[in-house]
Amino acid sequence: MSVSRNKVNDFLMYAKTMIENALSDNDVKTALAGYGYDEAMLQTGKTLYDEAFELNLAQKKETGEKVAATTEFNNLWAEVDQQYMKTLKVARIVLKNLYKADQSAMLYGVRKPSFNGWQEQAVSFYANILKDPQLLEVMAKFGYPEEKLKEEYEMVKEVIQKQLRQKKEKGESEQATRFRDQKLDELADFVSDLRGIAKVALADTPDYLEKLGILARSAGFNPRKQETAATSE
Repeated sequence: MSVSRNKVNDFLMYAKTMIENALSDNDVKTALAGYGYDEAMLQTGKTLYDEAFELNLAQKKETGEKVAATTEFNNLWAEVDQQYMKTLKVARIVLKNLYKADQSAMLYGVRKPSFNGWQEQAVSFYANILKDPQLLEVMAKFGYPEEKLKEEYEMVKEVIQKQLRQKKEKGESEQATRFRDQKLDELADFVSDLRGIAKVALADTPDYLEKLGILARSAGFNPRKQETAATSE
């Protein structure tokens, strides 16, 4: 299952409350030390929390950049594809008697729905028309001079660059999510063990347990059940 941002934030707050309150209360700290959870051990947990907190911030940043890059790419692709299809319709009419145009510019046939397919067809269309003086001459007579075709081809190239950036941001987001989740697993192990020890060490002082948040509603988060994904958030 995928874990929501709120679940991660709730868990981090729960871990922070337990660890920092254990460190700040001398009575609690003394009781825990009798079971091996001395200040050094608690500081280890605090370090895990700090690292998980920073990695969560980094993951949010990378996810935001991925979403922005994806939106930019999709919007530009839709805009450029609309222009490409308009130009293609004209070319199919005015170049229909030139066999070489059909072959080199990929005039006919179904337009491929995938981006790789679209890229192949759009690049072949503009690049091969622009390389052929005869095709350029015909297109110019029907409202598509060389300069206009070059401008449209540059927009196709820009879409390709946007797609490369989107793939890069997606990879960085997935990596940031993986690093964060690994650290959350480590922190969850520490918190689970500390919680178990505290319930023994502080069994006779429920107020201290409550101070650590142990009686608070905290179920529902298990980082090990996460499926790491670029779209998890």
